[in-house]
Amino acid sequence: MKPVIGVTTSRRSGWRIFPLVAFNIWLAGGKAVRWDTRRPPRLEAVDGVVIGGGDDISPDLYGGSLGISARLDPERDALECELARQAFARNLPVLGICRGAQMISVALGGTLDQSAWQTFGMEHKIRTVLPRRAIRIEPDTRLARIAGPEEMTVNALHTQAVRDPGKGVRVAARDMAGMIQAIERLDDPFALGVQWHPEHLFYSRRQRAIFRALVAAAAARRGHLRQVDAALASGRRGLV
Repeated sequence: MKPVIGVTTSRRSGWRIFPLVAFNIWLAGGKAVRWDTRRPPRLEAVDGVVIGGGDDISPDLYGGSLGISARLDPERDALECELARQAFARNLPVLGICRGAQMISVALGGTLDQSAWQTFGMEHKIRTVLPRRAIRIEPDTRLARIAGPEEMTVNALHTQAVRDPGKGVRVAARDMAGMIQAIERLDDPFALGVQWHPEHLFYSRRQRAIFRALVAAAAARRGHLRQVDAALASGRRGLV
């Protein structure tokens, strides 16, 4: 059976975003199921998680104050923050896309820059699904092993960005102005967050590799659990 990946979406835009993410997961050998505040997550039914893009994250989650106009969904914030923590506790691999990358950081104690373009210069602002933003991948990172260490060109649809990565999280990529563009967890389980939208760039081998890494980690977890179950079953038979 294909690894099953739970994908969180916005209630407003999930109808158009989920099919793209599901397509990328399918290309990588997995099967996607959609979650949102009306379709609550069932972590016991999946092998991995994608925390998707969409609404801004409320600063209430990381002790900040709302300083700019933002489109918020407090119900989604609460759901995804707890989901991320529970996924780590269950050793489920997690991929965060845009908002999802920010949520990984926040769930692990990090903070966000609500007005990232103002901080790093409005002259650098790019808002497009096309790959027009150059980023540098940090050496010796999981992202470098997955997608290669060379400079990468990505898209940009965000207003917020990670300011301080959470506990046990490191920066995996920055853009040319210094804004954080990818983060990753130092320890298992697999957790990678990318500020861009790789689901729109499925024609790129390096972007598909990100989804393949998630599905491979999910498949490995499923295989390990099967081995554990088989060993336990064998032990019980031995006691009869």
